[in-house]
Amino acid sequence: MNRREILTWVCCATVAAALVLASPAAALGVNWGTIMSHPLLPTTVVQMIKSNGITKVKLFDADSWTVSAFAGTGIELMLAIPNDMLKRISSDYSHAQDWVKENVTKHDYDGGVNIKYVAVGNEPFLRSYNGSFMKTTFPALKNIQKALDEAGVGNRIKATVPLNADVYNSPESNPVPSAGDFRSDIHSLMVDMVRFMHSNGAPFVVNIYPFLSLYQNPDFPIDFAFFDGGGRNLNDRGHQYTNVFDANYDTLVWSLKKAGVSDMKIIVGEVGWPTDGDKNANTENAKRFYDGFLKKMGQNEGTPMRPGHMDVYLFGLIDEDMKSVLPGNFERHWGIFTYDCRPKFPMDLSGKGNDKYLKRATGVQYLPEQWCVLNPDVKQLSALGPNLDYACSLSDCTALGYGSSCNDLDRGGNASYAFNMYFQMQDQDVRACNFEGLAVITTENASRNGCLFPVQIVSAARPAAVATARALLVAGIAAILLL
Repeated sequence: MNRREILTWVCCATVAAALVLASPAAALGVNWGTIMSHPLLPTTVVQMIKSNGITKVKLFDADSWTVSAFAGTGIELMLAIPNDMLKRISSDYSHAQDWVKENVTKHDYDGGVNIKYVAVGNEPFLRSYNGSFMKTTFPALKNIQKALDEAGVGNRIKATVPLNADVYNSPESNPVPSAGDFRSDIHSLMVDMVRFMHSNGAPFVVNIYPFLSLYQNPDFPIDFAFFDGGGRNLNDRGHQYTNVFDANYDTLVWSLKKAGVSDMKIIVGEVGWPTDGDKNANTENAKRFYDGFLKKMGQNEGTPMRPGHMDVYLFGLIDEDMKSVLPGNFERHWGIFTYDCRPKFPMDLSGKGNDKYLKRATGVQYLPEQWCVLNPDVKQLSALGPNLDYACSLSDCTALGYGSSCNDLDRGGNASYAFNMYFQMQDQDVRACNFEGLAVITTENASRNGCLFPVQIVSAARPAAVATARALLVAGIAAILLL
C-alpha cells in the first residue's frame, strides 16, 4: 500500500473500532448473582456471556472461582464486598489491604482479569436495614480506595457504593425531578460520600426498578413503568417525562447537582423486570420492558437532564432459587435466563428490534427425567398440608403464589409441584420423595397448564458452597418464622 492507502485504511479502521466500542451492546452489562442451589461452572456461564456479546459483568462478591473464569476474556468486571464485611474493612485499614491483595491484585496481570470497579457493599442505606451500615460504609469505601491506590491500581480501578434509588427523593408536595435531593436522614453522609467518589474519579452506581414502583403502589399508572408511551406525562421545567425510569434517574441528577458534583458519572447498577412471583411479573411484561429499554439504549437517548450514552447493568443474568423472598416472591425470577441458562424470551441487546433468543449455555447436564408427585392412589390426605409446607420451606414454591405462573393448580397440583421442587433440590434422592407415603416418583412429565415442573441440572457447586447456601436458606426461613 502507498502512504495515502495506509492512511485511508487506518482512518477507516479507527472509525470502525470507535463504532464497535460505542455500540449499545458494548455499553450493556449484566448482574450475575449466584444465590442458587445448582449453579453451573463459572467457565460455562462466562462462555455464554461472551457468546452473547456482553462485555461488562457486575458481581455480588469476589469469589476466586468465579473471578478467575474471566481471565483473558477482556470482559470488564465489577467485584463486590458484601455488606457483612463492611465493619471489618472499615475498622482496620490492614483488612482493606488484605482484601485488595487477595481479590484484586491477585487477578490483575497481563492476560488476567479486567477489573474496573470494586463495589463496597450493596444498597447499604436501604431503609429496611435501619441504619445497620450507616457508620461503616463510608470508612470502608475510603479504606478500599486507599488500598487500591497504594497497590498501584487506583488510577484505573475505582471503589464505589451501589445504592438503591431510595437514597434520594422528591417531596410529596412537589414530586418532580428538579425538587429531588438526598434523603434527609443521610443527607450529609451522602454529600460527603459523593464528593469523595467524585474526587477519585469513581461513578455513582444506582439501582432503579420501575417494577418496584408498580409493585409497591397499587395506584401507580402501569404504562409509566414502561417506555412505549400511552400513559401519563410529567412536566418539570419544560422537560417531559413519559416513564418513571427517566424521572427517577433525573432526580438523582438533580441531587448530585445540589451536592456540588453535577458532572459526576452515573452508572445504572441494576435495572430489569422479573418474570414470575407476582401478578405483574411475567414474560410478557418483561419483554415489553426490555424491548422499550433496549431501544432507548440503542438510540442513546439518555434522559432529559442527561441525554446521550448511558452505562447500564441489566438485572439479572440467571434466576436465583435461593434468594430471600422477604421483598417479594419475584426476587427469585429476575434472570433473563432460566435456572439452566435458557433464554426466557427473544430480545435484541443492540436495541434495533431484531429480536431473537440469546445463546444459551452449552454442555448443561440434567438429572434424569423424573418427577416427584402426589400419589394418585392415596386417599387419606390429612397430612398433605404440613408436608406441602415442609417441601416449600426447603425449596422454591414462589411460582405457586397469587398471579404467578402456577397459581391455577388445584390442591393436588400444588402438592405435586411442592414435592417435585423439594425432590429436585435434593438432587432427586429417592428419600426426598416420600412425604409420609403421599408422594411417588414418575417418569411422566408432570408439567401442566403452563406450569413448568422442572428437572434440575447437575450442580457444579463445590460441596462447601452448597452447604453454606443451604444453611443460609434455612437461616432465612428461621428469620421469617420469627417475624
